[in-house]
Amino acid sequence: MDFKARISVFGGRQVTNKIYENALELGRLLGKDGYLVYNGGGSGVMEAVSKGVDQSGGICVGILKGSSLNEMNPYVHIPLATNLGITRNALLAYNCDVAVAISGRYGTLSEISYVLQLEKPIVGFKSWDIGNMYNVNTIKEIMQYIERNI
Repeated sequence: MDFKARISVFGGRQVTNKIYENALELGRLLGKDGYLVYNGGGSGVMEAVSKGVDQSGGICVGILKGSSLNEMNPYVHIPLATNLGITRNALLAYNCDVAVAISGRYGTLSEISYVLQLEKPIVGFKSWDIGNMYNVNTIKEIMQYIERNI
């Protein structure tokens, strides 16, 4: 398969309905536009993005914390059970051309940190406000950022 680029999406497990809907929309757009999407494969933002990618016919890779598929949401196409716990956050950073952070807490913060250390482009939506991370207010702006940085 030929993909436009690899996009990792980070985000929290506990999200509002609005954040879930925004992440779902992002997943649909990423899948429709031919991106290979990576995330942690769990609930919340990860599930919404995976579901959107699935609905649009794209491919979503879930890099899981544990050694089984029990934690995986049902929309992940390619699960990678790592048994690395939160250390797997580094794998999400290494396996992207552009990263997106949506909402999130300390796990998302660690993923952001890895991306920044690797000097890769990252865009935030309703997430942490950290130097060198470009923050936007709409899903359309996320897609524009990705297009400019691939």
